[in-house]
Amino acid sequence: MAEKNRCYSGIGGQAVLEGIMMKNGEKYAVAVRRPDGQIAVDLQESGGILPGSVLKRIPFVRGVINFVESLVLGMKCLNYSASFYEEEEEETKADKALDKISGGNGEKLLTGLVTAVSVVLAVGIFVVLPYFLAALLRGYVRNNSLMTILEGALRIGIFLIYLAGISAMKDIRRLYQYHGAEHKCINCIERGRELTVRNVMRSSRLHKRCGTSFIFFVLIVSIVLFFFIRTENPFLRVVYRLLLMPVVAGISYEIIRLAGRSNNILVRIISAPGMLVQRMTTREPDESMVEVAIKAVETVFDWREYLREQFGTGTAQTDGEAPSGDGGKSAGGV
Repeated sequence: MAEKNRCYSGIGGQAVLEGIMMKNGEKYAVAVRRPDGQIAVDLQESGGILPGSVLKRIPFVRGVINFVESLVLGMKCLNYSASFYEEEEEETKADKALDKISGGNGEKLLTGLVTAVSVVLAVGIFVVLPYFLAALLRGYVRNNSLMTILEGALRIGIFLIYLAGISAMKDIRRLYQYHGAEHKCINCIERGRELTVRNVMRSSRLHKRCGTSFIFFVLIVSIVLFFFIRTENPFLRVVYRLLLMPVVAGISYEIIRLAGRSNNILVRIISAPGMLVQRMTTREPDESMVEVAIKAVETVFDWREYLREQFGTGTAQTDGEAPSGDGGKSAGGV
């Protein structure tokens, strides 16, 4: 019943090193807890890779563009947050050469290169590797459809093992706590509660629009689409899988977009696996982390006006009120 009280806010974000990035439309803010304990906030405009393009409004195509823009923006925000924790170093010859080659845009060029390498590694590990691992069993499994399912199962297994592995790292655990704080803030206001530390702490750390759910949808959708690859040439099988990845991303984006705006039984069913995986990629934050997340939200989003418009004046829950429904523990997300 509590899900019926949810209203889509349109804001989203990601965790960064000791901080949160929140995005609303073309504006985004990165709030970071500095080593001295103060919160630094950087407000910027994000035009994206295709500012103002009509392609951003075309279903399925917009998903691919949004995915690339998110990767680039995410890397940029991570670099900003990391700058507070880097020791001062003299500019190296490599830095100077990179700036000279790029016309003074060395940092942007490096960010682009790192993003590209990250995508290539992700495709290699989660798309190509599972195919070759499944191919080792081709002598025992003659059914192509069963092989596709087996390959998909291996892909999901590798993904879960990867998440479990990096979760053991201390810095990643703190990143996951900030990830939880991001979700909690959005959950708080989308449930009609005032954005206070107390209310945020009592909100859920899971959300259906999370990037983790998007990746899980990519894994599931890829299994379905790869069923249609019918060729005996191993090289072409890999090529077709790579060519289908933008289609997979586009479809997955539309699914998660629908999930963020609807709560019918079908949406809840298809969202359940991704919500379950989020229990691995989010952790309960402490109050200092929530303070950083609130700062990021308030920099780009007028949550008070949002509550007045969506829930009516005086309907927002305050610190002294009990949260509705399950006490903020449901898997309904932020």
